[in-house]
Order: sequence, then structure tokens, then C-alpha cells
Amino acid sequence: MNTITSICTRNLAKYAQSAPRYTSYPTALKFSHIQEQDVTLASESYGSDSLSLYIHIPFCHTLCYYCGCNKIVTRHQDKADGYLNYLQKEIEIKRYLHQEKRIASLHLGGGSPSFLTSGQHKRLMALLDANFVFEDGCEKSIELDPRHVDTDYLKALSNLGYNRVSFGLQDVDHKVQTAINRVQSTAHISDLVFAAKSHGFHSVNLDLIYGLPHQTLETFSTTLSATLAMMPDRVSLFSYAHLPTRFAAQRKIDESFLPDATLKAALYDLAVNHFTSKGFDMIGLDHFARTTDTLAIAKKNGELHRNFQGYTTRGDTDLLGIGVSAISTIGNAYGQNPKVLKDYYECIDENTPLTKVGLLLTDDDLIRREVIMALMCNLNVEKSAIESKFAINFDEYFAEELTLLEEVARDGLIELGAERLHVPEKARIYIRAICAHFDAYFKDVGLSARYSKAI
Repeated sequence: MNTITSICTRNLAKYAQSAPRYTSYPTALKFSHIQEQDVTLASESYGSDSLSLYIHIPFCHTLCYYCGCNKIVTRHQDKADGYLNYLQKEIEIKRYLHQEKRIASLHLGGGSPSFLTSGQHKRLMALLDANFVFEDGCEKSIELDPRHVDTDYLKALSNLGYNRVSFGLQDVDHKVQTAINRVQSTAHISDLVFAAKSHGFHSVNLDLIYGLPHQTLETFSTTLSATLAMMPDRVSLFSYAHLPTRFAAQRKIDESFLPDATLKAALYDLAVNHFTSKGFDMIGLDHFARTTDTLAIAKKNGELHRNFQGYTTRGDTDLLGIGVSAISTIGNAYGQNPKVLKDYYECIDENTPLTKVGLLLTDDDLIRREVIMALMCNLNVEKSAIESKFAINFDEYFAEELTLLEEVARDGLIELGAERLHVPEKARIYIRAICAHFDAYFKDVGLSARYSKAI
């Protein structure tokens, strides 16, 4: 239980660098001032016919030390009522972005959407139904903190139309839970998983985190076994990103108890072997899905995509973000709402543009995004697909990158073929570091230092 089965320690030392997670390219750290009319033009010129809708609920009841999300810790339930008022106003303000478009998927994240009461959820869904037209079979998913959820709450959400749910499991070891200030009952989470399925949720996801303080191969093996026993449809395996200079709560975590790169890679390796040997397909870098799940089917058909919410089956939709800090992808533009709640409220009250920062993607950005997302989703890039879509010669356009990747190829982490680039399964853990070779902005030392370790 204390050996690494498929991770080369020499490569770990060489490639355990800081790198983006690449839920977008360019990443949000490249956002700068953008005009609202730029997003409007992108919608008119390049926008899709349907949308994925993301609603950000920033509130949490308690502070989890590991969390890097945009959140507000409070016990004042009435804050959610005021927030819903502003969501309604934002939806009206952004009507030009969603009118006459159907919603292909809905996702509530945070913070924690479980901060809302059942009554507040009912109000929110009534607001969405009044302003959006949902496609038949629309996936409506929600993230929940299991500590503040019971079976009646799940039933109420199902009655509102939610059909996918994700619970934050993270780790079942009490010592680890104490260190991250998230003590919770494994038995209770298990009950919730089975209750969700009985109440009509089509898919249940469990979030795990590796790289947390006090994790060992033995304790994490227990967590993996407990996860499998709950029979989820999907598992998200996130790497803990320790960035205490950016996230104040992480300063409460004693760095001396964090796994080093070798142990962290072994934890990842353990999880991959555990789930793939039990009937789960590996999806991209850090997701697992049963073979009958839509993510696994999309991967098999080469239709897997990635956006600010992670892996998705819908690459034919723009993403409309609603709420404080929410990010939208509209055509060739990224736009983000104010990150601070007070600023978000002031923009709406004063009728000033909500989109303060973002990015208009250049042709080079679009080309590099296509390559990076192909690697992140499929571990594979077909050169001819890039060439036909963008009218370029792949080897000439990426001559410098391909030269630099020759060393990576010698280390066995990528295959540089005449027709395609392919990352072997054993090198999946290095995919972020490999993608960074195609990132035109990664050479900015000041920017790259702000990313978490790739391993």
C-alpha cells in the first residue's frame, strides 16, 4: 500500500510544475477590462442557438478551509432572499443574451446551493421557468453540501425538476475532515445518495479531493471503498490546490501535513486504478463515469467538451453565467460579473454594465483552445481536424511547441505522430503540464506562478 504502481518519480520531479486547470483557454487570470458591447457583438455574430445556464449561489453555512470558490459564509438566511431579487434583475438585464434561445442544461453551483431553503429554491425555479425555455430532456444539476440536506429536501428539488445532483464527499477520514473543517457523516451521505435515486435523480455524483492534509494511501483507500459502496454514477476526483496567498482560509491548513508530490501522485494513481477496475470509465483528467452515463458515451463518441463548469456533453452551446462572479462564454468572448457581492449589487442598482472583465479571443486563442481542449478531453489531437477548421498547417503553426515537446516525448509522456498527438494513459496525470506547452500566455512568469501545482 505504499508503492507507486505507474507513476515515474523522475518525471514527477520534472513535471510537477504550476499549470492551469484549463477549464478555459485563455484562463480567467488573463481577463482584463472589456466592454459590454463586445459581448453583445459576440452574441450577435458568433453566438449559438442554445445555452447552458449557470447560476452562482455564493452563500455557505460554514467555512471549509480547502475551498477556493467565491463564497460568503453566513447564517443569515434572509440574505438569500435579497440575492434572489438581484438574480431576477440580472436575468432581465441580460435578456438580449438569452431571448429566443433554449436552455440545454442548467447547473447551480457556489458556494453551496443547499444554503437555499426549499421555499427559496421553489422561488428560484419559478423565476427561471418564467424567463427561460428549457429543452425537452434538459439536464438540471445542482451541487449540495450533504451536511445541510435531508431526504425531504431532495424530494422537493426533484419535484422542481432537478435530475442530477452532486454531493461533496471529499474524504471520509475524521482526521482529514477535522483538518479541513468539514466533519460529516459518511452514513448520512450514503443515505442521501440512495434517497436521490429513489426520488428520481437520473445521476448522482460524488466529489473527492486528493492532496488534503493527513491523507495516506491507507486512509484514502478507505475513502475510495466507501465511495464505491454508495454506487454513484459519476465521481469527480479533484486535486487540492494549495494557494494560501490567494485564499485566506487555506492559511488555516498546516502545510507540513500536506502530502508531497510523490504521495499525491500515488493517491491519484490509487484512485484511478480503484475506479477503472470497478466499471468506471476515466473521463479527461479527473472524472469517472459508469459506461452507461452520458459523459462516458460522449467520450466514446468523441463528443466530450470542457468549459468553466468542467466536462460536459454539450459543446454546441454558449454558457450564460448568472450571479456574483459568474462567467459567461458567448461566441468568441468571455465575460465575468463582479466578484464582490456589494459591487454586483451596485452595478444592478445603478444600471451600469455587469460585465467588467473578460476577454475577446483572437484567432490564435481559438486555435490553441481547440488543441488544449482536445488534449484535456481526449488525450488526443488530430492534426487534420485542426488544419481543416482553421486553415493552417499544424506542424508549421506549432513548430516551436513541437520542438519543445520532443523532450516530453523522450520521457514517454506524449507521442508525436505525423497525423496526431497522443498522450498515453500512463501520462494522464501530466496532462496539465503538457497542455501548458500550447499556452501562449504561460511564459509569463508572474502569471504562471499564480496557478496551482499540476500534480
